[in-house]
Amino acid sequence: MEKTWRWFGKKDKIKLEMLRQIGVEGIVSALHDIPNGEIWPLEAINDYKNHIESSGLRWSVVESLPVSESIKYGGEDRDQLIENYGKSLENLGKAGITTVCYNFMPVLDWARTDLYYPWEDGSSSLYFDKAKFAYFEIHILERKGAEKDYSSEILEKVEQLKNIITEEEKNDLIDSIIVKTQGFVNGNIKEGDQDPVAIFKSLLALYDGIDKEQLRQNMKYFLEKILPICEEWNIQMCVHPDDPPFSLLGLPRIVTCEEDIDWFLNAVDNPHNGLTFCTGSLSAGLQNDVPKLAQKYALRTRFVHLRSTNVFENGDFIEAHHLGGRGKLIDVIRIFEKENPSLPMRIDHGRLLTDDMDKGYNPGYSFLGRMLALGQIEGVMATVQNEMKIKTISGGIS
Repeated sequence: MEKTWRWFGKKDKIKLEMLRQIGVEGIVSALHDIPNGEIWPLEAINDYKNHIESSGLRWSVVESLPVSESIKYGGEDRDQLIENYGKSLENLGKAGITTVCYNFMPVLDWARTDLYYPWEDGSSSLYFDKAKFAYFEIHILERKGAEKDYSSEILEKVEQLKNIITEEEKNDLIDSIIVKTQGFVNGNIKEGDQDPVAIFKSLLALYDGIDKEQLRQNMKYFLEKILPICEEWNIQMCVHPDDPPFSLLGLPRIVTCEEDIDWFLNAVDNPHNGLTFCTGSLSAGLQNDVPKLAQKYALRTRFVHLRSTNVFENGDFIEAHHLGGRGKLIDVIRIFEKENPSLPMRIDHGRLLTDDMDKGYNPGYSFLGRMLALGQIEGVMATVQNEMKIKTISGGIS
């Protein structure tokens, strides 16, 4: 698999030269400065591509070309927004960039309650605390009926938290859930916005009455419109699984498990309609057997995210070591190296180590932690490739 790295542009403290030196081959990035819904100009795409190539790397994957909320909930302007999206895809195709990772998650992209959860060894990682998230829903957002989505055990913890949480901790929770993790991804909310909670509530209100089936139909409508353009320019669209892979905030989630993946692949059965196989997102759902899914969808996968999680009995989950946890990356790498070895893959998240805080541009995206994981993954890939060579040679000896 091609070794790629998510890079957040010229403002990223992690420089392209650093990535080339540690063995990265391709860059995963986007034109983050262009507002959602606007067309990506060919000139801007080529300028960015040339900048990446001047460092001896290539722009392998667009992550992401954001799908506007109006497309997801079916707003009056969705046809114009889809037309703009199609023109951006055409311009990417003209520039020779043909893999586009996107998601169809309403309002909230990836969700965590703690961005720097401490480990005993002094490192830190992302963490999802179900009770903290429930407190956010019930007492900060004040979402009507939110209590019905949680067990009595979680609600008891929420009441305990209500009695001890400080204003600073409340603000940190808001920052973690709806500001720092969202602004650089979809631009709905960004640092410096006044009253992000009010903005977030207004976004949630747009999905009133949108259930899982309606969201599915809106995704199908989107794919039917753009896939002819993808066919013309050989664009591989690959949807990212929902992170985490279960419903949040009363919103439907439609890429969470085997049933969901089967649905969208069959809803518009086209080879350009593919999957971003994220071992981390999928492993955060106890319903998912990650290696089994990798085997089933290897030939419809267009991009691979390698990370792993541990899930606890109470529903909390945490980033695991890349070679540990429920992601079972060794098994997954064996499958993809055998079934679809030309795929781009990138190391995702992991631990923040030592002075990673000075090098990361966005929460959860370490430099040293991912560099360590890249070396581990390279070792696994080399072992698998050697095993395959030995089998090929031994199979040819009579």
